[in-house]
Amino acid sequence: MSPEPPHGYRQMGQDRIRENVGLSYPELFPGLIIEHRPGRTVTELDNLLGAALSGNVAPIHTDAHYSSQTQWGRILVCSGVTLNLVAGMTVRSISGLTTANLAVDQVRFTAPVHIGDTLYAETKILTRRISESRPGTGIITCHTTAHNQADTTVLDFTRTFLLPLDADTTRDATRY
Repeated sequence: MSPEPPHGYRQMGQDRIRENVGLSYPELFPGLIIEHRPGRTVTELDNLLGAALSGNVAPIHTDAHYSSQTQWGRILVCSGVTLNLVAGMTVRSISGLTTANLAVDQVRFTAPVHIGDTLYAETKILTRRISESRPGTGIITCHTTAHNQADTTVLDFTRTFLLPLDADTTRDATRY
């Protein structure tokens, strides 16, 4: 008989375990704070791809010479890139099993982000409730804060999403 799998893993067979993606509804209780790891260092490619995909080719994001003449003295990472990187950092733990995002609110960019900065994030679960209109689904609202390598807060936002009430049934059905 195999020993119990480590926390965060499920037994899939003899000597076989699978990583869990996303905490379950009962695990995401109001007041819980999750520190997301690993951190993420922003690259020039991140910024250029984000600018290209969004169509935001403002010279502050794409032109090193222009940017060197601004108050920042260098390229400022596009805020959409910052938001997407940080939101992505949270998915593995808080919304890996989400069925829909409902809202991203109160987005605040509180300090500049530059190429080479490393971002870290933490999320506090604010509320959870069972959905009245979607049986078998819960609604989670959380607040995420991101800071850089100097521990300066660069971004915070509130997010609301749908999550299945029974994570194991969803994991079994989707092979997750």
